[in-house]
Amino acid sequence: MQIFSFLSSQRRRIRYAALPFIAGAVIAGLAIPTLTTAQSNKNDAVYRQLGLFGDIFQRVRESYVDEVDEKDLIEAAINGMLTSLDPHSSFLNNDNFNDMQVQTKGKFGGLGIEITMEDGVIKIVSPIDDTPAAKAGLQPEDLIIAVNEEAIRGMSLSDAVDRLRGEVGSMVTITVKRSSKEPFEVTLKRDTIKIRSVRAKMFDGIGYLRITTFSEQTTPGLTKEIDKMFRDHGEGLKGFVLDLRNNPGGLLNEAISVSDAFLEQGEIVSTRGRHDENASRAYARPGDLAKGLPLVVLINSGSASASEIVAGALKDHRRAVLLGTRSFGKGSVQSVIPVSGNSAMRLTTARYYTPSGISIQAKGITPDIEVALARIETLEGGNTREEDLQGALDKSKAGQAAKDSHRAGDSKRDNAETAADATPDDQSKIDYQLARALDLIRGVSIFNVVKPGA
Repeated sequence: MQIFSFLSSQRRRIRYAALPFIAGAVIAGLAIPTLTTAQSNKNDAVYRQLGLFGDIFQRVRESYVDEVDEKDLIEAAINGMLTSLDPHSSFLNNDNFNDMQVQTKGKFGGLGIEITMEDGVIKIVSPIDDTPAAKAGLQPEDLIIAVNEEAIRGMSLSDAVDRLRGEVGSMVTITVKRSSKEPFEVTLKRDTIKIRSVRAKMFDGIGYLRITTFSEQTTPGLTKEIDKMFRDHGEGLKGFVLDLRNNPGGLLNEAISVSDAFLEQGEIVSTRGRHDENASRAYARPGDLAKGLPLVVLINSGSASASEIVAGALKDHRRAVLLGTRSFGKGSVQSVIPVSGNSAMRLTTARYYTPSGISIQAKGITPDIEVALARIETLEGGNTREEDLQGALDKSKAGQAAKDSHRAGDSKRDNAETAADATPDDQSKIDYQLARALDLIRGVSIFNVVKPGA
């Protein structure tokens, strides 16, 4: 039992090495605290458990029905220890560590979904825009119960990720459980995921900014798009909509930077860990990229982590109105700690708190205005106005002509506006949450322009 012998010898070596130091200190007349009986017993219990691990490891090597890779066994043991802590702590071997470093730079291979583990089941936090997962219609809170007909319930998060990833161009079939519906299969073609972190459009003088993830490209991309909107539209800008829906998060420093872009001062976020001395706070610097124009932030259950930091900061400082549904509730900080062999561990080391001191963890951010996801559709029957009523007053020929013209075009035009014309470039015609956000900014803009007595 090589590992047990090694651990035992190390324990003896530590004890023997400590004795001369303690003895010398006593002779010098210094008061050195020694381990209490309770501390000593606790350490002994830890060493016994490590010895137990060595014993079991050796038995598996010698007696398991098939020969096993020792490296895989040890990695599995380490990963099991970390994943037992919470769904976000895990071991990153060489390949996974490299993948994570590439992902934070905004490009990686896979299906394009952010996943977590909940009660032993793999759960989709959010699909990433313009990826195989998003195009296939996968949704936040979908459960992945099998990959290529292999059940993955109870599997570690990293093992599930390994099965979902593969060569670019290869196919994978996943079985999805959505709410109370029967499970269904979706076949996806793996692709290189190139994340365009920031997308921008204009809707009738309102700047629409969608952040899909928080990578190294996010703040530069946001700054570039806002500057371009001011150059192109100047004083015609009425406000901005910041869309953080289905944004799974990303880099903490980018979340702080994006929040800072809209705030003039004040705390953005604080992190508090096990020890008070490790607490940290981030503050905004003067300068608002949006120049004080009205700001509406869209969130939903797929908005997680870094997205919640931004939403919480802007809400607490009353810089933006939050609209949508409650966010995901991932308020924990993961530190990536490199270890030997070009590997690392992702360890939860702190919790996020909004400027008002509220923990995001398992609570999420509640929007100021609750607007459920809905789709705008045209009802049958068209519109009825005063001129349509029999014997209406002031019913002129011009009004009749307008009415006839409207009747002739109503059905065709209304359907076109909500269907054929509702392309991705004009999704406000079918996206109810976005439409309400645009209406809100239009209302504020009108209120600011039209003054009493003017």
